[in-house]
Amino acid sequence: MSGILVVTGTDTDIGKTVVAAGLAGALGASYWKPIQAGVADGTDSGRVAYLSGAPVLPEAYRLALPASPHLAAEAEGIAIDTARLILPNARPLVVEGAGGVMVPVTRQPPLFMADLFAVWGAPVLLVARSGLGTINHSLTSLLALRQKGVRVAGMLMVGDAHPDNEALVPMLGGVPFFGRLPHLATLDRASLSAAIAAHIDVDGIRAAMT
Repeated sequence: MSGILVVTGTDTDIGKTVVAAGLAGALGASYWKPIQAGVADGTDSGRVAYLSGAPVLPEAYRLALPASPHLAAEAEGIAIDTARLILPNARPLVVEGAGGVMVPVTRQPPLFMADLFAVWGAPVLLVARSGLGTINHSLTSLLALRQKGVRVAGMLMVGDAHPDNEALVPMLGGVPFFGRLPHLATLDRASLSAAIAAHIDVDGIRAAMT
C-alpha cells in the first residue's frame, strides 16, 4: 500500500513513538495512533505533535488504562470494533501500533496487532533496542510478522552503539537496516530532526513505502 509506514516495536517503551515522530517530520507525513491505552501522562499523539509538528489524526480509541488494548477496552466496557481501525486516507501516513507485534487488540475473537498489520497490507518498520536482549526479541518479532503475512520494510534500533547487534540482527532476520537512533540528551523537535537526518536512512524508508 503506497505512502504508508506502520511503526511497531519489539516491546513497549523502547522509543517507537519518538521514532514515529521523527519519521513523520522527515517524511512530511501525517501521524495516526489507532488505539491509545493510557492517558494520565499524556498521549503518544500529543508527544508526536510536539516533537514533529506533523498533522496528527484523532485516535479511533482513547482508553484510560495503561495496558494492552484488549484489557484497557474491557476496563471501560468497550468492545473494539475493527471497522473503526481502517486506515485513514491521508498520505503519506505514519501509523504507530500499540505495544509490540503480538499485543492483543481483542480477547475474543483473538486479534493481535500483527493481524491488523496484515489486514492493512502496508509495510511495517520494526523498532528495537540496540542492547542486551534485542537478538531474541527482534528475531521473534520478525518471525511473528512473517507468519501473519505482514510485509516487513526493515528495522532500526534505538539506544547506545552496539555494532555486533546492529549488523547481526538484520542479517539473521533477513531485513534491511535503516540505522540506529541514539539517546538524545535533549529531546525536542530540533534535536530529533537533526538526529534522524544524521543517523537514519530516511530515503531507504521512503522507498520501502512505495
